[in-house]
Amino acid sequence: MGPRHPLLACADAIEAALKDVAGVDPAFMPTGDKAEVLRRLDRLGDQVAALRMRVMANADDVAESTADPNVATWLAAETHTDPRDRSGELALARALDRRWTRLAAAVLDGSVALSQARIIANSLEDLPETEVGPEGLARAEEALIGYAGEHAPRALRRLGRRIFEVAAPEAGEQAEGRALEREERRAAAMTSLSLRRLGDGTTRLSGRLPDSVADRLRTYLDAYTSPRHRGLGDGDHEPPRRRLGQAFGAFLEAVDPDRMPLHGGDATTVLVTVDLKTLQSDLAGVGLVGEEPISAAQARRLACTAQIIPVVLGGKSEVLNLGRSRRLFSSAQRKAMAIRDRRCRAENCEIPAAWCEAHHAERPWASGGRTDLKDGVLLCPFHHHKAHDPAWTAARLPSGDVRFRRRT
Repeated sequence: MGPRHPLLACADAIEAALKDVAGVDPAFMPTGDKAEVLRRLDRLGDQVAALRMRVMANADDVAESTADPNVATWLAAETHTDPRDRSGELALARALDRRWTRLAAAVLDGSVALSQARIIANSLEDLPETEVGPEGLARAEEALIGYAGEHAPRALRRLGRRIFEVAAPEAGEQAEGRALEREERRAAAMTSLSLRRLGDGTTRLSGRLPDSVADRLRTYLDAYTSPRHRGLGDGDHEPPRRRLGQAFGAFLEAVDPDRMPLHGGDATTVLVTVDLKTLQSDLAGVGLVGEEPISAAQARRLACTAQIIPVVLGGKSEVLNLGRSRRLFSSAQRKAMAIRDRRCRAENCEIPAAWCEAHHAERPWASGGRTDLKDGVLLCPFHHHKAHDPAWTAARLPSGDVRFRRRT
């Protein structure tokens, strides 16, 4: 037998070293040693991954020997991992091995993290070679490797989008504009959105949006992710994803149908169907949004929202009311409430009036309440939900604030 290949010897040494420390408890390590080992192991993990990818880039013969499409599918089968992840690694491995050799060396020596290398490679691939030229590509690669020493992936991605200025400074803004147009066309082609019912009362929403659209949506939703009241139990410390999902619901409820396109010959409007007895009672019941059932409590809350029209049914499903002309607070009343209340009037809540909704506080609209200024109060979306939740009571204080208490 000939001498063992250095890469196999390296794998042997790594395995042996890991076995030596498998039973070592890090709990009593000095703080400084913990910090050092975390940094070094993170860097070593990327270096090992980069070494594996370097072998992958030169392992077409492995796939040929087993009739696999490529080494990524072979490795996924051997290691019981996701073929998509391995395919992504193979694409990056080939790019580093065959084109971005400086970047590959920087990853192998630990000066560039693997997550940074993906961003740098993508940024370089996006540069138009005919406009930049080989020297410009080299300048861009060197610059991005340097940026990686000071910037995390998110900042590095932004710098990568502007790297054209480094690669071809003489081309000016016109060339950069063309690059942005290409990016926008690619983003538009990749845009997608899907809604899939899961059968448990929820629908999975997934999609991919251009950054400009996503930024606009995030800006709108941020206006609804108001800080939660600290005294209401289940409103405390909600995960950011849940708050964002709740904000998305509040945003949709606030959409003005008058500014929506016509749908079926009429304004795009959500109709909530519920019978009169159910609407006026405090008991549980069922209403409908389209053909989907909702609780009567939810229907009563939605009746406060200007963009959602309650269809009130009497006996034999006769339509008694398709929204009342005085059901909704007028724009002038809403402005007057904002001046008077300044904020959400839930006790100790500081959400500003601009983020709040008008609520019939003295007597609910569903129970025959009047849409008068003195009977209205501003509540943030979170507390507006609580006002219509049968698990909570709401009492108006002499100060005009509303105090919420969970029913016992």
